[in-house]
Amino acid sequence: MLLSVMTAKRNLIAAVTAASIAAVPAAPALAWGEKEQGFVAGVATAVIVDEILKQSRKAREARRAPEVVYVERPTHTTTSIYATPAARAFQNYSLSERKAIQRNLRAWGYYRGGIDGAFGPGTYNAITAYARDEGASLSTTGSAYGVYDGLLF
Repeated sequence: MLLSVMTAKRNLIAAVTAASIAAVPAAPALAWGEKEQGFVAGVATAVIVDEILKQSRKAREARRAPEVVYVERPTHTTTSIYATPAARAFQNYSLSERKAIQRNLRAWGYYRGGIDGAFGPGTYNAITAYARDEGASLSTTGSAYGVYDGLLF
C-alpha cells in the first residue's frame, strides 16, 4: 500500500480506539470504582499501542527491499607457473643453458635464488620482471624462446 493510505488507516484505527476508550466510562462501568476504570483504560491503551506497533512493523517490512546476495565468481582461472609458455620453453634448454640464464638474471638484479637450472617461482618471477622491463611478451612459447635467447646470446 501507499504510505499515505497506511498513515490514514493507522490514524483511523487510533481515532476509533480513542473514541471507544472515551465511551467506556459512560457505560455501566460507572458503578465500578476508580481503580477498575483505570485498569480497563490501561488494558485498552495496551491493546491500542500493540496494534500501532504491529502496523508499524508491517510498514517497515513492506518498505524494506528484499535482501539480495551476490556471489562473486573468479573471472580467470589460476594457471600453475609450470604450465606457462615460459616454463615450457625453459625446460627445452640444456642444464648448462638454464644455469646461464639464471646467472644472467642474477647479474642484472632480477634473480636471487640458487643457480640450479630448475624452473621455480624465483626463476618465473625473475623472467617475467625482465621481460616486462624489456617490453617483451611471454604469452607464447616462441616469444619466451626469444627472451631466453636474448639472455644467452
